[in-house]
Amino acid sequence: MRDIVDRVRPEVHMALVHHPVHNKTGDIVTTAVTNLDIHDNARSARTFGLSSYHIVTPLSAQIELVRRILGHWTAGYGGKRVPTRLEAMSLIRISRTLDETIEAVIAGRNVKPYIVATGARRRATPVVPYAQLRKRMQEEAGPYLLLFGTGYGLAEPVFDLCDAVLEPIGDPDGWNHLSVRSAAAITLDRLLGER
Repeated sequence: MRDIVDRVRPEVHMALVHHPVHNKTGDIVTTAVTNLDIHDNARSARTFGLSSYHIVTPLSAQIELVRRILGHWTAGYGGKRVPTRLEAMSLIRISRTLDETIEAVIAGRNVKPYIVATGARRRATPVVPYAQLRKRMQEEAGPYLLLFGTGYGLAEPVFDLCDAVLEPIGDPDGWNHLSVRSAAAITLDRLLGER
């Protein structure tokens, strides 16, 4: 019980990056936003007390799609019918670039977030174990920004912006193809869930 009382409540944000990400052949591409990712990641963000959930896409048509979906749940009938979904969807922010997302998290406080990338593959660079980042979050309030990639993962330039890369979930030397929704939920639970 003492552990729960002594911990700080970290300020955590997450971003689902649709560009720049890799496709199956390794090219840098922009992936499509999906309705499932919008809803399920918002629900995970709300469950684990995140401050915001950013959807990063440069495509105007995709931004308009996200706005229409959000409108239904935050200002339309959906939010009246399912208030808990309205709560979750209210955490969503839309950014055209990752830099725009970082600026939104900074938002006048002049404190750069501690940026953490996630991915399914092992990297040559050092990775941070979940236990180490969890401990940091219990001791330092942040802000933190967790990056999740779509397609075949975050493009290499994204890693240049990061302060840390989390260890992969599961068996990175074998079959490791979780949906980003599953990976985000597991990651948030490992970092912020009660133990």
